[in-house]
Amino acid sequence: MLKERRTRFAADCGRVITSLAHRPLFDMKDPLPSAATPRRRAGSSIRQNGCVAGRFAPSPTGDLHVGNLRTALVAWLAARSAGIDFIVRMEDLDRVTSSPAWEQRQLSDLAAIGLDWDGDVVRQSERFDLYRAALEDVRGSGRAYPCYCTRREIRTEIEAAVSAPHGLVPDGAYPGTCRNLTSHERAERERAGRVPAWRLRTGGETFSLTDAIAGDYAGGVDDFVLERSDGVPAYNLAVVIDDIAQGVTQVVRGDDLLSSTPRHLLLQRLVGASHPAYCHVPLVVEADGTRLAKRDRAVTLPDLSTIGYGPAEVLSVLAWSLDLAERGERVSAAQLVDRFDTALVPRRPARIDDLFPVS
Repeated sequence: MLKERRTRFAADCGRVITSLAHRPLFDMKDPLPSAATPRRRAGSSIRQNGCVAGRFAPSPTGDLHVGNLRTALVAWLAARSAGIDFIVRMEDLDRVTSSPAWEQRQLSDLAAIGLDWDGDVVRQSERFDLYRAALEDVRGSGRAYPCYCTRREIRTEIEAAVSAPHGLVPDGAYPGTCRNLTSHERAERERAGRVPAWRLRTGGETFSLTDAIAGDYAGGVDDFVLERSDGVPAYNLAVVIDDIAQGVTQVVRGDDLLSSTPRHLLLQRLVGASHPAYCHVPLVVEADGTRLAKRDRAVTLPDLSTIGYGPAEVLSVLAWSLDLAERGERVSAAQLVDRFDTALVPRRPARIDDLFPVS
């Protein structure tokens, strides 16, 4: 029975994912899809892959904290229990805050708790050409437009709005200020020295999904950024292109990214790719429910080691927090594979003071 339950999430990965290599991302003759428009089928010339991989994709901007490690463990167990590859991708789009030193520390921490990965580590900073080619397809289709707004201007316009956006549009949704600028208005902004970001022109779509942990979820999509004004590809574009290019059909990540998933579903639809199976893991939080803060207490492997929690002890605590082990039980990551079931993952956040009590 446990094996049958465990395979439900794995079975969701059986849907095929299409390759980018055989078609442009956006077909100019296709209308802007609405939520009611079926996802188009890949043509017979499209190479199709079966279930390929799960992944963990941190940003190398500091040490992984226990919340990151807990999510990585769930992602690794989900892939290994499904019999598929597990890959690591560094989301180092921001080359100012990212560094190879942090990358190596993060990889060392994963290995320290027993997690391995298949193939070479992929770095987004080495894939800008791929993202820019995708953006050119979007521009060529007429579905992207330049946005000259600053974050402050967007925030001010949202705050000054008479009413909040209707429906399931995410909080802070772009109000569309630059959506219908004339060529003259764009030229004026560029003469003033403004360098635009590029946004996807959307149609008020709403997307629904059934997440392996969060359950049924629905959310709207705004005109989100594809490329920042400094020329750096935006996360939402890069992550979708990478997942498709790498054959990722199992996405396990923190539930703080659940609200971004409708954006990814829209891009997948426009590309013609199948949706991966999603599993959004509740976060590790402070005692008051706020986001984990590294400055407040020991939350990384190096810091936890100073108060008596080595990598083996940390793994034991994480396994206990996922209902995969008894409190204090010494286990290896490999031993947890046969115990793993997404149905067992708690649906509530884990409190840091419950995981690592401070005497």
